[in-house]
Amino acid sequence: MTQRTVAEDLARSLPTTSFVAGKWEPLSTSKAFDVETFDVIDPVTEQVLTTVTEADETVLDRAVTAAHDALDSGEWGRMDGAARGELLHAFADLLQQRSEDFADLESLEVGKPGIEPRVIDLPQAVATFRHYAGWADKLTGQSIPTPGYMGRPTLSYTVREPIGVVAAITPWNSPTMIASWKIAPALAAGCAVILKPPEDAPLTSLLLAELADQAGLPAGVLSVLPGRGAATGRLLTEHPGIDKISFTGSPETGHLVATAALRGFRPTTLELGGKSPQIVFADADLDAAADGVALGVFANQGQVCAAGSRILVARSIHDEFVDRLAARAAAVVPGDPFEPGTTMGALINARQLDRVLGYVEAGKAEGARLVTGGGRPDRSGFFVQPTLFADASNTMTIAREEIFGPVGTIIAFDTDDEAVALANDSAYALAATLWTPDVSRAHTLARRVRAGAVAVNGWSPLDPRLPWGGSGRSGQGRELGLAGLEANTHLKTITVVL
Repeated sequence: MTQRTVAEDLARSLPTTSFVAGKWEPLSTSKAFDVETFDVIDPVTEQVLTTVTEADETVLDRAVTAAHDALDSGEWGRMDGAARGELLHAFADLLQQRSEDFADLESLEVGKPGIEPRVIDLPQAVATFRHYAGWADKLTGQSIPTPGYMGRPTLSYTVREPIGVVAAITPWNSPTMIASWKIAPALAAGCAVILKPPEDAPLTSLLLAELADQAGLPAGVLSVLPGRGAATGRLLTEHPGIDKISFTGSPETGHLVATAALRGFRPTTLELGGKSPQIVFADADLDAAADGVALGVFANQGQVCAAGSRILVARSIHDEFVDRLAARAAAVVPGDPFEPGTTMGALINARQLDRVLGYVEAGKAEGARLVTGGGRPDRSGFFVQPTLFADASNTMTIAREEIFGPVGTIIAFDTDDEAVALANDSAYALAATLWTPDVSRAHTLARRVRAGAVAVNGWSPLDPRLPWGGSGRSGQGRELGLAGLEANTHLKTITVVL
């Protein structure tokens, strides 16, 4: 039995309904129930993996009610931080034990090579649950001295309380890892979570629901509601019982989420993508920079929010660096994630394939030079060749808009000031990378580049200890780190007149 067969069997064995109040919704076969379903498509074979039942308004109402019951009158609302931490550790243990299953499912439904979920997504997901398990009993306030009240002394202090029921809406590019970014800090803070997984890749989230049950989370603390964004997603963001929305996805959908949240004056955390610059200075180690830049462009088929797809290169090394980067692109092997030797998989669906190929045509039409790639490999599946454009300007469509595919745009610069100006000339501000051994330049320019995370001589590292997020069209708020924990709390001030 091949690894692909094992993964396909696992996909077919998973429940395909909503997980609500600690139970799976029954799979109705009666025509009396007007239920909607959607297919999960393998992006490599273009075949249906399984069919999932969409959560409707009735199911959502039950999930919201169960979440509030868990908070207001259930065991969860009375549980202390240390006990919540133990449950998060149990969740992490189960996730680690099933990491191979999660990795296989990500390769199957997302199309990414097997090494990526094994090296990045699953270790990060486990680490995130463990990190916040340690924070669960350390949410403290502070005592604040004041002059008193009408001549009498006072004791004033703050406490952090759970924000309530959090709607977590996740993307398809890294569904397990990003779900952990939303679930773990919310649970550590004492919130309840309703997870709406991506319609293109819901399987790992359904498996997470199984782990929640096995870990012993009280009923209603974590519900998983599969569905399409325009249906289940819209209902979730508009539901008056939701106290906060955490969304990762496109700026266009993020705007709809923010508008829905605004109607109820509910806080949001929005991570909406990027057009991240990678700046290669003349003194850079060109081989190391070429390796790192290629990773930033082609990892997960370029379907990464922080993909370093704007490649700014000092003019004096421009031609040499283009040749080195083209060699790296030529060495990328698109193919089935389960086949040995594959280093890049397929795009998520046919719509995304058409979108990426449309940007390639726009690049050529606007005068950029196609260095390599630009087409489809001769095989089935939603594949695009690793693609590089050179002789480009920062005003071109391929330099302005997020492509979300394996397409890099190379732009020359002459001075440090010009490099910073080009980097900052974008509606996005999520991540950036500087390639230089000059420590003074690195620290000085890192402060000047507008981005939520700046890395030097490497790709912006993902670590649960480090806050992650951007500004502008890249969103608002932060996930991970202490900031990600506090984003799931209310700060209350208490004053006692003594």
